[in-house]
Amino acid sequence: MATLRDRLGAGEAEGSASSPGSSGVEVVLSSDPATPAPRCPHGPTLLFVKVSQGKEDTRRFYACSACRDRKDCNFFQWEDEKLSGARLAAREAHNRRCQPPLSRMQCVQRYLKFIELPLSQRKFCQRCQQLLLPDDWEKHREHQVMGDISVTQLKRPSQLLSPLENKKTNAQYLFADRSCQFLIDLLSTLGFRRVLCVGTPRLHELIRLKASGDKKPNIKSLLLDIDFRYSQFYMEDSFCHYNMFNHHFFDGEVALEVCRTFLQEDKGEGVIMVTDPPFGGLVEPLAVTFKKLIAMWKKGQSQDNNHKELPIFWIFPYFFESRICQFFPSFHMLDYQATPTSQSELLDGRKWNHCFLCKKCVKPSWIHCSICNHCALPGHSCEGPRDGCFICGELDHKRSTCPNISAATRVSKAVRKQKQRKSNKMKMETTKGQAMNHTSVTRKKKRRERAHQYLCS
Repeated sequence: MATLRDRLGAGEAEGSASSPGSSGVEVVLSSDPATPAPRCPHGPTLLFVKVSQGKEDTRRFYACSACRDRKDCNFFQWEDEKLSGARLAAREAHNRRCQPPLSRMQCVQRYLKFIELPLSQRKFCQRCQQLLLPDDWEKHREHQVMGDISVTQLKRPSQLLSPLENKKTNAQYLFADRSCQFLIDLLSTLGFRRVLCVGTPRLHELIRLKASGDKKPNIKSLLLDIDFRYSQFYMEDSFCHYNMFNHHFFDGEVALEVCRTFLQEDKGEGVIMVTDPPFGGLVEPLAVTFKKLIAMWKKGQSQDNNHKELPIFWIFPYFFESRICQFFPSFHMLDYQATPTSQSELLDGRKWNHCFLCKKCVKPSWIHCSICNHCALPGHSCEGPRDGCFICGELDHKRSTCPNISAATRVSKAVRKQKQRKSNKMKMETTKGQAMNHTSVTRKKKRRERAHQYLCS
């Protein structure tokens, strides 16, 4: 099952080849497993290749899996680049410096001490986004500090913490409470007893809040999230610092075992995964990660239930439906639109229409075009490939699996040779022209000198 949410304009769909000559970056998933990817502060990096319409660039590079902006993580390394021992040591030191200031165990110990404090001594530094113990007060004396942190506030950390605003990395457009409540009621009605929350911190906290107030059997939840600040508010069995783009548990095997135990409890029965990746995130690495979580869950299944699939709600922009279904053919898009708390995200509040020909929901102002066979604004241009392969423009595959890739390579080489010949010809013509101009200037100079000598004689 998949729930897709519109969070970007349709023109920003990942990997789109909207016009001839457009370019983009693709992630390479078939890298050699014998050669581990280099690591940045966010765990193992991903292998990418830059592609252009009708061309093929063969040199590949490693970059951060979580940050799409070099300002947030500037890791870059060519695939075939050899690094010296000094550079590798410097990189390891940099990665260690970028890790959270406190270990997972230290966060748990601090939390246990914090909840034992009287209300008047429970303080939170808004500048450092940190719960403060009395020994910390002096260091934060000049900072903006909140006091009297109640138990209710501790149970709602997403309201206490400031949302991370970098949409390319974290995109913390947290669910509104009404969306969370809808999902909780739905999951409870469907009989789920455990929810693996991958990047959905507000859903996680509301599940726990509801469970603490119910006398009836309740739903349990485990949060996997890249925001390490949540380590301050949860014990080890309810939160794991996690990167969903490379299936990396920052706290190693201990956290991995927490996730494995949660998924395999009761032989894997009664569990569902709900995920809300950052918009702009690449579908391919997410699909690889989710398949690893599915495989982890399947290991706890009995042989009789080996044919079952892990139920999943994937909240993502609607226009990624076809890409998601390439990896998970059994997924279906639901018509529920999750609402974020932050309304700075430009959501379209109008009622959308479902196009049965396109098999997806579209804006009410769009119509189905019989020429290009998809929905668009009236009077749009039907020229040029809209999406899909960078080489041939077909929608059912990508550049890496294009049957015309060898032909495209030959054409690309021929085009480059032709451009080189033109460039060389232009250089020759320029040189020849410069020589002719020099000869003309010399002749004119000599004529002026002869005329001067004549007039002076």
